Amino acid sequence: MKKDFFLTRYALIIKRLEKSASTYEEIEDYLLNSFEFQDANVNTYSKRTFQRDVKAIQNLFNLEIINDRSNLFKYTIVSRPIMEVDEYNQRLLESYQIINTLNAYPDFEDYVFLESRKHRGINSFYELLYAIRNRKVIEFSYHNFLKNTHTKRKVHPLLLKESKDRWYLVALDKKDEQVKCFGLDRISNLSLFDATFKKYEMDFKTYFKYAFGIICFQNQTPYRIVLECSNNQKEYIKSFPLHDSQIVSEEQEDKCIFEMMLYPTYDFMQEILSYGKEVKVLEPEILINQIKEQLIASCKNYNIF
Repeated sequence: MKKDFFLTRYALIIKRLEKSASTYEEIEDYLLNSFEFQDANVNTYSKRTFQRDVKAIQNLFNLEIINDRSNLFKYTIVSRPIMEVDEYNQRLLESYQIINTLNAYPDFEDYVFLESRKHRGINSFYELLYAIRNRKVIEFSYHNFLKNTHTKRKVHPLLLKESKDRWYLVALDKKDEQVKCFGLDRISNLSLFDATFKKYEMDFKTYFKYAFGIICFQNQTPYRIVLECSNNQKEYIKSFPLHDSQIVSEEQEDKCIFEMMLYPTYDFMQEILSYGKEVKVLEPEILINQIKEQLIASCKNYNIF
């Protein structure tokens, strides 16, 4: 058994058990007949290895797996983490599996083409994570792109958040005691202090509930957004929702109506504009007017008006 093959095994075992409870023999057959095992020329999978894998999966992904004697000694997942942790574990597993696959095949560049754009600011990721976990006060220089200025910020780091291929630090800015988001690609000269701060009892799931990306308006009421989508794009938006609250409220042969609750921020408006004529805003009026203003401004750039 290849030593670098364990993450692939974990992913396949979870996938099989999510489908249905299975005996060791059924899991063994599933794995040995998988494309992953065949491509890696792995043709054996012992029960001892399987038992070790089950323990590792439980520890790494916080899944409880039992061997149910009352059901023909079938293995089954009996409990999972809470939803947001489970989603994190799933993404972690997917990332590990991709990394494991690429490491296993030195010639992957012949078959996998990665995005050429790279995350910036990731070099400070571990330091920031350390500061968050240990509640360390930090200071850094922050670049304002619009003003092209650098300001020194002293903050209490609270969370790292990803949005649209960028990473952000959510922190309490000691200048005005406000929670803000700082792009990691704009942070430099990071310093950690020995001073610590008290734990904040802050529910970030609620904080970002109506946000699109990282912009939040905690003192404002979110809007009911209604979008009309063409038949060409509806399946894409169904499979990759614009927001967690998205639902399909009406579907016809030539169009689909989506509804969601969120703050109609600039980032959300830009996302809608990226769909061009395929997506139309029906509600609210404030977002419709913002879209119109942007389209008129764009047309003026090309001397259409």
